Amino acid sequence: MDTQHLQAFVAIAENGSFSAAAERLHLTQPAISKRIALLEEQLKVPLFDRIGRQVALTQAGQVLLSKAKLILGEVIAAQRAIADLQGDIQGKLSIATSHHVGLHYLPPYLREFSTRYPQVKLDLHFLDSEQAYHEILQGRFDLAIITLALSQDARLQSHTLWHDQLHFVVAPSHPLATHGNTTQSHLHLADLSQFQAIMPDTNTYTTQLIKNLFDDERLPLDIGMISNHLDTIKMLLSINLGWGVLPRKIIDEQLQILNVDHPPIMRPLGCIHHNQRTLNNAARVFLTLLQGDDISAKHLVGNL
Repeated sequence: MDTQHLQAFVAIAENGSFSAAAERLHLTQPAISKRIALLEEQLKVPLFDRIGRQVALTQAGQVLLSKAKLILGEVIAAQRAIADLQGDIQGKLSIATSHHVGLHYLPPYLREFSTRYPQVKLDLHFLDSEQAYHEILQGRFDLAIITLALSQDARLQSHTLWHDQLHFVVAPSHPLATHGNTTQSHLHLADLSQFQAIMPDTNTYTTQLIKNLFDDERLPLDIGMISNHLDTIKMLLSINLGWGVLPRKIIDEQLQILNVDHPPIMRPLGCIHHNQRTLNNAARVFLTLLQGDDISAKHLVGNL
């Protein structure tokens, strides 16, 4: 049973269509279809019911899915184990990261790592933190570098790397700006509650953090617009469409920080990986680099 055929099968089952699977595997749709046709011919059963553009697993497909994931996982583990035995730092390092972390924190680490270990192929994916968290649970990436969850699944290992301080901000022309600057009286959450907010989706870790603050004071949080891209939120705030919460790194003269009477709001950023997925040499060295521990690769690999 060809592992490439199984990869195509799993990708279709998880993405719900041949076209989405082709995009995920960087293949053409005809190439995906051919792999499934060959797999179905080998097994002598249909694996998908094709209804228009949608596909659904047949009973045989449902049986195969869990087995296929196990097979592919074992193949990857075997490849890593053999490469790691040689003490080499090579192969592929797959990383999922949020746009904010990937743009504002990771670049110097990625540059340093690729300079030191050019033989490692970096496979970088930009996803929402919550999606990256799910992908790590499914074993699809070596590492995810994201906003850490308020509560974490026991199957994951996390390493806090940085803390983002979040600030309440508005455009200088917003009504709150005249009351919430650093030279005048403090604002309270109750003052913000009277105006529309612009936030990430309510399922995101950041919005959950802010919502908990308002819930603790039994205040409504009026979220009028939603975007999971902080730079988009920044633009919407800058044209006076509401108030929001942004990390200090992206606040500039287009926005005014509000002097809200509240303890600093810190958002942990860090790295997660699955406890049952053995990190290869490249992943371990990259994690060491992120943690600021300048252990040489030779010393690190010697202790794996």
